[in-house]
Amino acid sequence: VQLQASGGGSVQAGGSLRLSCAASGRTLSRYTQAWFRQAPGKEREFVGNIRRSGYGGTTRYADSVKGRFTISRDNAKNTVSLQMNSLKFEDTAVYYCGFAARHLGGPMIRASDYHYWGQGTQVTVSS
Repeated sequence: VQLQASGGGSVQAGGSLRLSCAASGRTLSRYTQAWFRQAPGKEREFVGNIRRSGYGGTTRYADSVKGRFTISRDNAKNTVSLQMNSLKFEDTAVYYCGFAARHLGGPMIRASDYHYWGQGTQVTVSS
């Protein structure tokens, strides 16, 4: 699986950005994907995930982004997106899309639950 992330950039607090992750090699809807982020000096942090269609295609979000971020999947384009609204300075990080090659139970909020990663895209929010 190859994942290509795009859409990062710089924005003022309160603004919006949309990240996309295009996949090749696998059909995304058959698997679970997630977005994580990593700020300088910090560990990779769970942002949200979208489960495989057979598991309902449900989404889960970290409390820090709930109500502001939305994950969606475009099956025709085989992409997964992260819509980020009401951005805050503390959202500044490199964002990574992850792909889980195996079906796991549980919330799948650990980085170790994902086997393939996009290259990361920088999001910078100025206050």
